[in-house]
Amino acid sequence: MKHRWMRACITIGAVAVAAVHVVWPALAIDGITALLLLVGVVPWLQPLFKSLELPGGVKVEFQEIATLEKRADDAGLLAPPGAVATQPSYSFQLVAGTDQTLALAGLRIELERRLDALARANGYEGGARGIGNLLRHLNSRELISGAERGVLSDLVSLLNSAVHGAQVSTDATERALEIGPRILEALKKRAASENVHYLGIADGTEGPPAA
Repeated sequence: MKHRWMRACITIGAVAVAAVHVVWPALAIDGITALLLLVGVVPWLQPLFKSLELPGGVKVEFQEIATLEKRADDAGLLAPPGAVATQPSYSFQLVAGTDQTLALAGLRIELERRLDALARANGYEGGARGIGNLLRHLNSRELISGAERGVLSDLVSLLNSAVHGAQVSTDATERALEIGPRILEALKKRAASENVHYLGIADGTEGPPAA
């Protein structure tokens, strides 16, 4: 019964936030809204996730996240470990111990918010929304490098797979939730900077565009 009430509260909360997100004229139906609605359904489908595997047996392993971490570090997309609070500062960190899928969905939402903030801090008024469009816009304006765009696109693709039912190993989840706040912090500082300019437009060879 306790778990049933918890799931009901999560569903109501996610749907309410999604509704608020679209009521105001300035807010459009975008990836954040869609993901919040999905998060609202996740708690009710959780018992099925133990046996659910996407067609083709999609899985996310530790090595995939570790490779992304190295690429992010090489691209300068990771804030120093000491720049990130030791105590949880994001809601997805608070639920990581009880619901890994919900935590990864929360990280996906925060990434889109940070990218949107970076774009708006540099004059973006908003056209077609969605994290894929944001990445293309930021790279075309040289606010993120081609290497950074590739890392972020691949990371979001992995997070999308996890949210849609792919099996994610525990150590892969833990590593993703460790590097996630460092990427968010780096994007936050970049949005606050008055002079951001990166050379290196993506050549379109990185992974499929994020949704």
